[in-house]
Parts: sequence; structure tokens; C-alpha cells
Amino acid sequence: MVNWLRRETPTGRVADEGEIHQHSGWLIPLAVTVVVALLCAALLLYYMRPFALSRNAAPFRDNRASFVAIPVNLAGLALSIPRRYIEPGTSRKNMVALVAALPDLRGFSEDDAQLFANNAPDSPLVHLLIRADRDRLDAGERLQRIYMPYIANRAGEKGLFGLTHYAFRPGSGYARDDLYAGNGGALLLLCEQPAQDLPSPNCLAIDQPIAPGVSLSYRFKRTQLSSWRAIDDDVNRLVAKFRR
Repeated sequence: MVNWLRRETPTGRVADEGEIHQHSGWLIPLAVTVVVALLCAALLLYYMRPFALSRNAAPFRDNRASFVAIPVNLAGLALSIPRRYIEPGTSRKNMVALVAALPDLRGFSEDDAQLFANNAPDSPLVHLLIRADRDRLDAGERLQRIYMPYIANRAGEKGLFGLTHYAFRPGSGYARDDLYAGNGGALLLLCEQPAQDLPSPNCLAIDQPIAPGVSLSYRFKRTQLSSWRAIDDDVNRLVAKFRR
């Protein structure tokens, strides 16, 4: 397939008159370099072209198709999800990623295109991840096994908005996060602390079991933390609507 690159060119040959004709040894390396550069440039232009998204991005370009429901099966959990909720470029065998906008958790529409491209600190977007997870931990197990070794105030303290706050020890891997527990400890929220290099921090609700072998995670902006109860209720209601 690449014999044209491997063609051997003699550095000289004996002519009939006995003369030796020399050929430039740098012509082939130069040609190879030019071809490789052109291929790289073409590949770069292909991936940087407008709307260079996967097929899952179709609802973000075709509003009519966005209302078509896509069947999804995760570890036996059958879902039917309108394409307007499916995040572009997130197709995986054992998971589906969704995005919706507060306060009503509506899916994408052309009218809200700018809103769904927003990553500001007060962005109303909620990103959901539903995945097959046979080794899942519930909130209590996760608190004890994953987080408690790094927590400074193991008993927790009364936090904002009816949450229990756990502070991580300085120097630990979670030192730049806050952990909150709600719903009697059934919900854990790991929230990034605002910083100069993190102007738009998130809160992450991690791996809530919603069916045997299936878990739900979702994240939202920390500025929306005061609405954590409504967000949790609405997210679970939304997922329930997708069940087939």
C-alpha cells in the first residue's frame, strides 16, 4: 500500500559512456514530509469544521428530530428518551448523558440554543448521567468508605439550606471541595469551592441507585445549591418519565 514511499532510488548508475550520474538524496524525504503535512492539515480542518459533532448532536441542529424518542436499555432498565435531552457526543454502550434546563428541566430547543451553550456560574443547566453500575454504593456506604477517611469533622455540622456539611482535611485530595448530605443522608452533594482558577464551580450528586444495576448522577452549578431539594425531586421525576 505504501510501496510508493519505499521505492528504492539508486544514488547513481553507470551510463553507457561510463559516467556516474548522482541523484539528490533529500528529494524523497522532502516529498514524504510534504504529503504528511498535507494529510495532517486536512484532518485538522475536518475536525475544526462547523458543527463537527457526533450523530447524537442531530437534535441540536434539527429541532423537529429533537422530539423523537430514542430507546435505551441499561442493565435491563428500559428508557425512552427524547433526543432533545441527549447530550451531543456522549454515545456509550453502558451509559447515557442528558442535559436539561432549570426550573422546569426542559430539553434543548432552538430558542434556547444560547442557554444550552452557557457555562456561567449561574447557568441553569443540569447534566445527568445514567449508567449501568453493578458495583454501586449507596450514599451511606460512599460516605463511610470513600469520603470519611478525608473528612475533618466526622460528625458533620449544620450547613446551609437544611444540609449537613462535612469539611475535608487540608492537603487531602478533596481539600478544594465541600461535601453536603441531604434527605437524611440519602443524598450526597460534592461541591467545588469557588476559586480564581475555578470561577464556575459545580455540585455533583453521585451514583444514586434508580434500578438494580443502574445508577443516576447529576451536576448543577453551586449557585443553584439553595434549590437542591427541588432539583433532586425534578431530576428523579424526569427520569421516571423516561421509563418504558
